[in-house]
Amino acid sequence: MESQLGLCEESFDLRYSGWVREALNELPDCFTITDPCASGHPIVFASNGFLKMVGYSKEEVIGRNGRMFQGPDTDRRSIMVIREAIREERGVEISMLNYRKDGTPFWMLFQMCPVFSKEDGRVINFVGVQVPLSRRPRFSGLRLRSEMSLYEDGGGVRDIRCCRREVCSDSVLERGRASSVESVSSLDEQEDEINKPCQANELEKTRASVAINNILSVLTHYSEYTGRSVCGKRCCSTANSRLVSSLNISLGRIKQSFVLTDALLPELPIVYASEAFLKLTGYTRHEVLGRNCRFLSGTGTDPTTQFQIRECIRSQQACSVRILNYRKDRTSFWNFLHISPVRNASGKVSFFVGIQIDDHCNDREAHELIPEMRQLSVVGAIRVAVRGLSMGASTS
Repeated sequence: MESQLGLCEESFDLRYSGWVREALNELPDCFTITDPCASGHPIVFASNGFLKMVGYSKEEVIGRNGRMFQGPDTDRRSIMVIREAIREERGVEISMLNYRKDGTPFWMLFQMCPVFSKEDGRVINFVGVQVPLSRRPRFSGLRLRSEMSLYEDGGGVRDIRCCRREVCSDSVLERGRASSVESVSSLDEQEDEINKPCQANELEKTRASVAINNILSVLTHYSEYTGRSVCGKRCCSTANSRLVSSLNISLGRIKQSFVLTDALLPELPIVYASEAFLKLTGYTRHEVLGRNCRFLSGTGTDPTTQFQIRECIRSQQACSVRILNYRKDRTSFWNFLHISPVRNASGKVSFFVGIQIDDHCNDREAHELIPEMRQLSVVGAIRVAVRGLSMGASTS
């Protein structure tokens, strides 16, 4: 858990300067920031106001997916609306029922927007603002309970009860029974009421919009210090930038070490790197994205093997090689590498996938699938995801 917390905070800190957390926590709003490029789309920042609202600590939230706040009565349609907005890299505003740590449900207005890289138009983060929604108090049964209190505490009524004890006692008992029944009924009604849809008013919608603008302003300002500027609107876009970002959730489920490169851009830059690849090579995601895979080569890398890889890419054919690569700390490892083209729904090669297996780990993993089968299964999963999403984009 601590390692996951550290990784999520590190990915956030690489994009923004060190003062960004303090600046964000000065905002009074309840909000989270997530990283769609990381496996599982985890929360990488949660405001103090949000933590207080839901009753969790920072350590319990960072590194987790936002679905941890959903419960049995959360509308499945609301969840699908949010997922679709993430896939399409757009904002969304919706009222939904969430749950605090103690299990109590509450209605909130959820407003989410993407944060784009100014450099290449990729989605870097999603900001999600949560505004608790208020309900009008229910008054059923209160009038009768107030009348009961008059019989017990009101001076004038007590005198009447003393004079007409036999009448008042019967009346009080009957009213007491009715009050008890109505109290139980009122609790049931309140439980039913909390599950009924609750819509935000204009003031609550305005609060959410103002909060989004303030958060984006802070992120934009503090990203400029690192040279990795972000903005609330896509400033530039490549043909595949939207598609690649939409693939993150699907690709994050694949545990094998692999990278996805953009076949439509010069130098075939890496547009996705799996968690296993980052662990194998020692690089962070921000050090990998946008670079050509040859940065893994070194003095001992065979030029003949490199030429074989280039020819495979030029002819858009799959190939498997054994190549000496280097980690970030410059330690070497023998990489059993498989490269394969990935075509979109129209049959055009959009990506190349490179799947890495540390050759020294084969003996320990003899009980698993042989390397070739593991690599082919990854290629198949990526091809299905790419074709599925590109077909969806063409019909939308």
